Amino acid sequence: MCDVSVIIGAYEALPYLVRCLESVEAQTIGADRIELIAVDDGSSDGTGEYLEEFAVRSKVPTRVVRQTNSGGPGGPRNVGLSLARGRYVFFLDADDYLGEEALERLVSMADRAGTDVVLGRIEGVNRNAAKSMWERSAERADIYASNVKFTLSAQKLFRRELLVRLGMRFDETMRTGEDALFTMEAYLRGNGVSVVADYTCYYLVGRDDGKHVTKSGSYTLRFHSARVLMELIATYEPPGARRDQLMVRPFVVTLLPQFGPAVLRQNEEMLLHKMELAAPLMEAYWTPGVARRLGEGDRRRLTCVASARPDLLKEALLAPQTPRKVSFARRVVRRLRREMRKRGQWQAVQRVK
Repeated sequence: MCDVSVIIGAYEALPYLVRCLESVEAQTIGADRIELIAVDDGSSDGTGEYLEEFAVRSKVPTRVVRQTNSGGPGGPRNVGLSLARGRYVFFLDADDYLGEEALERLVSMADRAGTDVVLGRIEGVNRNAAKSMWERSAERADIYASNVKFTLSAQKLFRRELLVRLGMRFDETMRTGEDALFTMEAYLRGNGVSVVADYTCYYLVGRDDGKHVTKSGSYTLRFHSARVLMELIATYEPPGARRDQLMVRPFVVTLLPQFGPAVLRQNEEMLLHKMELAAPLMEAYWTPGVARRLGEGDRRRLTCVASARPDLLKEALLAPQTPRKVSFARRVVRRLRREMRKRGQWQAVQRVK
């Protein structure tokens, strides 16, 4: 048994795949401690042929699977997971690449801390990458209080025993957000999460053609991904402070952007449809505990959404960026409070001080 099974799902990945594979070969952990499982998901640009050539010449034990296009990243990752034999698995996107010491440092952390998930510092190349969770390394991070809940992509080290024992797989019916669902389940059901923050383990590459999976999909898919993530959190965390802390993530990352300034350029029918999609999520999971953990502006926008008031949402978005905006926003919330109290619906909006 090797230490790490590196799983790459690749679709139309050239020329980025070249550097990706080079970074696997360059790992200081050594070729004898890793295996590579690469799944070509129906590419037509020579990705599959390049993978097969690499498998022949590389010192890293490599298995290549070629299949018809599955329509999303979950399918290839599941294929790779079913073939993995390492103590750990690492999901590497074919566009991206690893720091040379990445796997050595991640495995060392997992072995030392005994945790089931290890996050390695990520830097963006020609694109942005989250930064708030990389302030310091931690053998055991608090998934509730820390910002690790905001990084739910699949590019992490997972203990394979956990995934096998729980029968964990990526949801292949989802076209966006399947990695967040997978990772959050591992956070909640695994034996702890570690962070390697003092070394850049992963380079997240922005493609020149703009083809990033995370940017694809209509807004209806975003609402679906928010719903399934919220349901997962609710399944494993009872109502209370810890659930509220985790719920901040789907509210801020997935729902809130749907009700930003862009709605001012969208037609009324689309905004009303978004409000309709958000309504059951707001009713089920929008609590005072979630509300008070948000910034003032974000809280007020979601207050308008929870109240099904697109008119007030637009007013809030149109308010000038001056101190007068605060006064205006407070009037919006007070107005909502009065209306909702009359209907007996005032529950989750925090009092504006």
